[in-house]
Amino acid sequence: MSRVVIFGNSGSGKSTLAKNISTGNQSAHLDLDSIAWQPTTPPSRTPIAESKTKIDEFLKNNNAWVIEGCYTDLLELVTPIADKVIFLNLSVEDCIRNAQKRPWEPYKYESKAAQDANLAMLIDWISQYTQRDDTFSQSAHLALFNGFEGAKELLTCNLPS
Repeated sequence: MSRVVIFGNSGSGKSTLAKNISTGNQSAHLDLDSIAWQPTTPPSRTPIAESKTKIDEFLKNNNAWVIEGCYTDLLELVTPIADKVIFLNLSVEDCIRNAQKRPWEPYKYESKAAQDANLAMLIDWISQYTQRDDTFSQSAHLALFNGFEGAKELLTCNLPS
């Protein structure tokens, strides 16, 4: 596996699995959260064209990679060249539990307290996964998974650490 795409709901374990795969394979890791949002309050999406430029730069600089996120509109930019996709289709309840146990993510939040202050909003977001019909939804992820013709894996629970 040299070019892997991982997607699923928030709290599904995408970042953890991506880190494990990229470390094991000595490949680069791109968390799409790092390029999908502008640093504004309230947060707003970066235009797709700008995100695509950053993805293209990442791809140019890395032959082996793991890219992960919940953004089907961005994932569709890389699945045509991926060797494998992994869809983490955990239950909403499991994703909420994972989010509640999530360690501090210093690349996303200035402190653990700031991350925890966002938890109620995140849990609400996670709980809407099966009802939404946007780029972040279960239906969009399922369509991406079903449309991929290469190697693919559907996981409904987190792998043991």
